[in-house]
Amino acid sequence: MTEHAGYLARIARGWDEAVDGYEAYYVPRFAPWVAAAVKALPQALPEGPVLVPCCGTFPELDVLTEHLPGREIIGIDLSAGMAARARRRAAGNPLVHVIEGDASTLDPSLSAAAVVSVFGLQQLPEPDATILSWAGTLRPDGLLSVVYWPASTEPGGAFTVLSDVLRAHVSAGDRSWETRLVPTLEAQGATVERDEEPSFPMVHPDADTFFTAHTRTGPLRPLADSRGEAFIERLREEFLRRAPAREWRHRPPARHIVARRTSRA
Repeated sequence: MTEHAGYLARIARGWDEAVDGYEAYYVPRFAPWVAAAVKALPQALPEGPVLVPCCGTFPELDVLTEHLPGREIIGIDLSAGMAARARRRAAGNPLVHVIEGDASTLDPSLSAAAVVSVFGLQQLPEPDATILSWAGTLRPDGLLSVVYWPASTEPGGAFTVLSDVLRAHVSAGDRSWETRLVPTLEAQGATVERDEEPSFPMVHPDADTFFTAHTRTGPLRPLADSRGEAFIERLREEFLRRAPAREWRHRPPARHIVARRTSRA
């Protein structure tokens, strides 16, 4: 197995194990960003499906079917568990299809009217190459609406405090790809229409609940699986020493890029 394939297998396994908790904890908290990504699409789109790479449990679906009625929608996710939950959400709608597969490289023959993705891009091995692939599926005048978590969010927020604790034990990945996203899209023949940082309030009952959710049913599940329970408990102790001992309210900014495919590069 190649390094790339091994990385994807670990990510898929982690999300397989996290499905139920992710749906219960994060889907309602991420809903405002999902709505923002979907509603950035105009109703006057070219023909073709809307692709949702990294769809997870498919929280985009309800907003998409309301905002773009009658449109074919295709969700793609690497995790078999996530894809199964997405199919349950889509059951009974003949216009919705879910593909279990690697969303980092999409087949350009899908010829999409739009691509929407929320909080999946930053988890993929080469996000700048991925966004190039996503844009490459668009028909002329098609729209890309992508929301992802940048390297740093608000100082003192739950995500930042956990990241600071983690950095003492796990080196940060190369985030230089963030500076390449817009130039990559423009080189593909796209016009970037928005590059914003939407921020919405998020509430956690307490720091321990947030930590458990993030390591059991969130993006740190693969790390927890690989490093083991003792490592995670050490992280928990350090995190709780730095965290407030109360309900934790914060307002993390994401990055939202909207680009239109105006020509074929």
